[in-house]
Amino acid sequence: MKIAILSRAPQSYSTQRLKTAALDRGHQAKVLNTLRFAIDLSGPEPDLHFRGRPLSSYDAILPRIGNSITYFGTAVVRQFEQMDVFTPNTANGISNARDKLRATQILSRHGIGMPATAFVRNRADVRPAIERVGGAPVVIKLLEGTQGIGVILAPQAKVAEAIIETLHSTNQNVLIQQFIAESRGSDIRALVVGDRVVAAMRRTAAGDEFRSNVHRGGSVEPVELDADYERAAVRSAQIMGLRIAGVDMLESNDGPLVMEVNSSPGLQGIETATKLDVAGAIIDYISNEVAFPDIDVRQRLAVSTGYGVAELHVHAGAGIVGSSLGDSGLLDHDITVLTINRGTSVIPNPRRTQVLHDDDRLLCFGKLEEMRALIPRRRRRTKVRRLPRAAGSSGAS
Repeated sequence: MKIAILSRAPQSYSTQRLKTAALDRGHQAKVLNTLRFAIDLSGPEPDLHFRGRPLSSYDAILPRIGNSITYFGTAVVRQFEQMDVFTPNTANGISNARDKLRATQILSRHGIGMPATAFVRNRADVRPAIERVGGAPVVIKLLEGTQGIGVILAPQAKVAEAIIETLHSTNQNVLIQQFIAESRGSDIRALVVGDRVVAAMRRTAAGDEFRSNVHRGGSVEPVELDADYERAAVRSAQIMGLRIAGVDMLESNDGPLVMEVNSSPGLQGIETATKLDVAGAIIDYISNEVAFPDIDVRQRLAVSTGYGVAELHVHAGAGIVGSSLGDSGLLDHDITVLTINRGTSVIPNPRRTQVLHDDDRLLCFGKLEEMRALIPRRRRRTKVRRLPRAAGSSGAS
């Protein structure tokens, strides 16, 4: 396999470890400065130039796109995608993860546990937003912040309002987030590769600092994750469109709360803490994917006119709850069920004898008109009156 590591820091620990791991496994590996690419859209096929010359062929890339070059870096990754070069992290996935607000919106849509969060711009909306996330103390986060920079703990609502007003006056966008007190200045970083967590560590803040980032002086220790935390980390990374990611979670009284999904996680802290070969696991995953790549089922199966992929929601009113897949009538309508999503589990290639449960979600391929007829109309959202939180129940980020 010939792999390009896209990085502007060729001597950094992470870049060197990834290159060494690739070479040790008999692969060809080069570190290419992301900013030295030129995207060529003038020919009949998408192409790239590097340092003024046509780029040689690669089997895979491993993007290490810094925050300051997100736009250009994702454009380069996108071009590699158009050239059918494998990348574990797509341009869209990197963009999703880099924007804290967008990431929070995407994860919340899929039921991922997160600290209560609000985003407002008008001064009059700030105090109600603080109350909606549980009241002071609250965490204020700059959307563009990294490594704990731009994360502020406001102990009182008036202080929070003053900080947010000041940041808004300088055209900064901020998130208002619930403070999870029981996390006690610590969080968990899970390193996801493919569909599993290959390493995890607990980061603990130094002294009275509430931010646990290693760059802020925090300490690290290895940790064994239970199933809920591992499942939350893997689902979060995959929902974001990332196959290699660092997922940061808080340990709350209600289970794991995801704070952030990092598309270019550093390796030094987690390899030092766990003594595991994380770089090797990443290279092995990429090598396996190059040999037998995943495909986008929704795009590849939608090749015949009138056919496509859709998700059907099984509910009590559908009349098939308790029926087997073979007796449900779906096959009679030329609809094939590819997977059944049941809660947090997935049943691939279900048999005809598989019994359908209420609230199952079926990923199906078949006639679009037939599937449209089976999809219930969207229910109107009902307004839910929020009850005030009990004193002392607010907690962290």
